[in-house]
Amino acid sequence: MLIDPVTLVVALIIASTPVLLAAIGELVVEKTGVLNLGVEGMMIVGAVTGFIVAVETGSVTLAYLAGMAGGMVLSALFAILTQVLLSNQVATGLALTLFGIGLAALLGVGYPGSTPPRVPDIFPQALQDIPIAGPILFGHSAMIYLAVMLVATVWYVLQHTRTGLILRAVGESHDAAHALGYKVIRIRILAILFGGACAGLGGAFLSVARVQNWIEGMTVGAGWIALALVVFASWKPWRVLFGAYLFGGISALQLRLQAAEVNVPVALLDSSPYVVTIIVLVLISSDRARAALNAPASLGKVFHASG
Repeated sequence: MLIDPVTLVVALIIASTPVLLAAIGELVVEKTGVLNLGVEGMMIVGAVTGFIVAVETGSVTLAYLAGMAGGMVLSALFAILTQVLLSNQVATGLALTLFGIGLAALLGVGYPGSTPPRVPDIFPQALQDIPIAGPILFGHSAMIYLAVMLVATVWYVLQHTRTGLILRAVGESHDAAHALGYKVIRIRILAILFGGACAGLGGAFLSVARVQNWIEGMTVGAGWIALALVVFASWKPWRVLFGAYLFGGISALQLRLQAAEVNVPVALLDSSPYVVTIIVLVLISSDRARAALNAPASLGKVFHASG
């Protein structure tokens, strides 16, 4: 049984989008010097809230907004604990993930097997029918294109705007930024909320558009992959896009290899997206000195305004 490369690329793009959305949001958070390990929890809460709203209202748009809101609620909790109460960021993020997984399981009771509304494509069928290029370039829903546009927007804002300069300044030296009059806590809280919205949106896309079902624990480590992508991509938006597409490609390929009944253990195929993604991204980030230069100097450090 041969694997069609066109359908593989289409599946790659769809599979990578949830991780891409979560990773680009976390990149902005880390650029301000905050390490949020609760991405997995925010994604799973976004997945369940988005799916519930999709089933109950029949609106994909409201489902995505609900997913963003779900992620933002958890990120707001993280922001209060770490930026206001000055709790440890690593411990708080891990607790947030555990809390999110448990909360999602509770909220999702009774929804497995429910049918969400169909997510429409935005381009006409005539464009989708173009050989090879049609399905790859025009055969997707709006969120696929918005995710790529979000990457481009984050890159532009970080590199070419005053807002991006302030975000990077806070991440490099929160004390210096505070001395210049910037509201470090406020900036970090806003970045954390943005990251939560992106993670929740990625979760909602996963349940409503990709899987089209609610399954307890359905993120299966996507939030951790998103965290790894940010680090191994050296905090560069376009590298995050490449890493997400790599993960999506291996995920799509292993599913097709299973369908083709290739004589490889299923457990090995299931783990292959995570293993290959991490290995390749480690290799392309092997220049440790260069990678260290890109890491925000204040990442994970607690800021306390003394004056």
